[in-house]
Amino acid sequence: MILVTGATGNAGGALVRTLAGRGAGVRALVRRPVDLPAEVVLGDLNDPASVAGALAGVRGVFLLSGYDRMEETLAAVARAGVEHVVLLSASAAEAANLDNPVSKYHVESEALVRAAGVPWTILRPRTFMSNTLRWADRVRAGEVVREAFPEVAVATIDPLDIAAVAAASLLERGHGGQVYGLTGPRALRPADRARMLGEALGGELLFEGLSDAEARAELLATMPEAYAEAFYGFFARGELDESKVLPTVEQVTGRPPRTFGQWAAANAAAFR
Repeated sequence: MILVTGATGNAGGALVRTLAGRGAGVRALVRRPVDLPAEVVLGDLNDPASVAGALAGVRGVFLLSGYDRMEETLAAVARAGVEHVVLLSASAAEAANLDNPVSKYHVESEALVRAAGVPWTILRPRTFMSNTLRWADRVRAGEVVREAFPEVAVATIDPLDIAAVAAASLLERGHGGQVYGLTGPRALRPADRARMLGEALGGELLFEGLSDAEARAELLATMPEAYAEAFYGFFARGELDESKVLPTVEQVTGRPPRTFGQWAAANAAAFR
């Protein structure tokens, strides 16, 4: 049995489906009832007791970074005899500035996992291809797609590839103590993604890059100031480079990572 936390998220949901497709027992920790190909249990990663209550018979755990009382949660995982933890971290853990709150919580989460006394694997994916779904309303309305940091190329990754690496880490031997940086096959600027999405939809999308000032204002409108400044630092000031393509997905899974064009074709219905 594998316990998947964050089971309704992009990576967690993909992992539930991947594990179920491989015939593994899957238990999904969710905050509210939902239809998944798994045994569904209610709980919250901010409540270690609720996680502990879902650990009976669990051999592996897929865990997210940055939740409250994570040390208590990991102590419960260790007491339950769990054999392997896979942590979903991020490339932000590689950034040098720990005054950045996003980097800080990923670094601290990784340190807690390493110290928990349970074999571990850490995943550091780059930006998810599924973040493109935030364009859906504009695309459906026929409006111009507007995106921040238009000159920044990122080797975005399909959540299904994150799930494939997580599943391999949980079900196969040889992944303990590994830190896996995960990317897609190509670094793309936002305009590249807009062009490829338009091709998947059978047309052409109009694209407009936001200025840095507009990007900062948009971030401040959607998240606390400290986090907005963190992401602004990553991409406007170049404090985080997600452009390098890494071979990890193919090395772990035996197949190349999915392209953005494949992701766009598979998710085209969300934009129509």
